[in-house]
Parts: sequence; structure tokens; C-alpha cells
Amino acid sequence: MLTLKFVDSLIPVVVQDAGSREILMVAYATEEAVVLTQKTGYAHYYSRSRKKLWKKGEESGHFQKVVRILTDCDEDCLIYEVEQTGAACHTGYASCFYRTLDGEIVGTKVFDPENVYGKEKK
Repeated sequence: MLTLKFVDSLIPVVVQDAGSREILMVAYATEEAVVLTQKTGYAHYYSRSRKKLWKKGEESGHFQKVVRILTDCDEDCLIYEVEQTGAACHTGYASCFYRTLDGEIVGTKVFDPENVYGKEKK
């Protein structure tokens, strides 16, 4: 097994739809989150704001089944290729990359965050 390089105990994870190849989100993982992802087959991350491990979809039901994990040449970044259930973005969009720098919405809204979380997440 390769030796991943964690900075301040974290490694960035780019999440990509295994079928369409669309980039869905970017998150961070600890070594524990990577091990849980490998063990369960579902994406786990580390929330920097909540300071805790989390399984994608634990609140929303929009899970990410991991098909394959890739690392870059420096072993300091990962790609999770996933089969996404529902939407990847907590704002309700299929991908977190749903708008341009000018604010134009270019993505597809899949769900209403108020119905899932009780209030709209920003």
C-alpha cells in the first residue's frame, strides 16, 4: 500500500461521478476517514467546521458508493470515483460546482434543503 501524505492530518479528496466523470465536490479526509471509506465502500470525510468524521449521506440519505480511489503522483491528494445517490451538494444541487464566478446557475437542483435539513444550508 502507498504512504499517503496528510497535511495537518488531512488530505484533500476530489469526488467524481464514476459514470459521467463530473466533479461533484471537494472535501477533506483523515487517515481514519480513508480507512472507513475503504472498509465500508461508502465515502467518509472529516468536517473541518464541525471537527468530526462524517459519512456522506448520513443526514440527507444522498450516499456516495465508492467505486475506486485514486491518488496523485505525490500521494497528497485523492480522487474518489463514486456512484452518487441523489445530490452531492448540501444546497440541493447535483454537484457543488453549480455556478460560475459571475453567479450564473449552471447546475441542476435535485432537492430542497429545507425538506432534508429543516433549514436551507449555505
